Amino acid sequence: MKKKSQEKSQKKSRRNGFTLLEMMVATLIMGIAVIGLMAEITASMRNASRVTNRDRAALLARSKMDELLLDPQFPLDTLVAGPFDPSLTGGVEGGWRARLTHFEMPPSPAPGQQSLDRMSLEIWWMASGERRTFALGGYRTHVLRPEDLQP
Repeated sequence: MKKKSQEKSQKKSRRNGFTLLEMMVATLIMGIAVIGLMAEITASMRNASRVTNRDRAALLARSKMDELLLDPQFPLDTLVAGPFDPSLTGGVEGGWRARLTHFEMPPSPAPGQQSLDRMSLEIWWMASGERRTFALGGYRTHVLRPEDLQP
């Protein structure tokens, strides 16, 4: 009689818990799920970093464009370049280059008339060992001076 009650209690305890094999399979499944989640989190972090760099470049480009368009001494048809302060680029190496050209002139240009100039600006920064760029264009009106009309 004792033997039957021991067998019943052993069968009952086996039904109530998990076997070692079941625990190993469950752990393996959880491990695979965690690895998949970690890979997705890493990809999301990389994408967030790229978006942050692009946003920073767009803000720097807009600020630099405003500065250059308001500079009346900016030379015409000359490539001008410079670096950005690393504190503005998040510690990343970066810079800019710009060129101002006549876009639209009056039919018979004369001093005192207005023309339309185009500013081409390129912002660059280093990301993961690669040079990334962001281009921007802007326009400004310009009162023609005698030196602007000389060939």
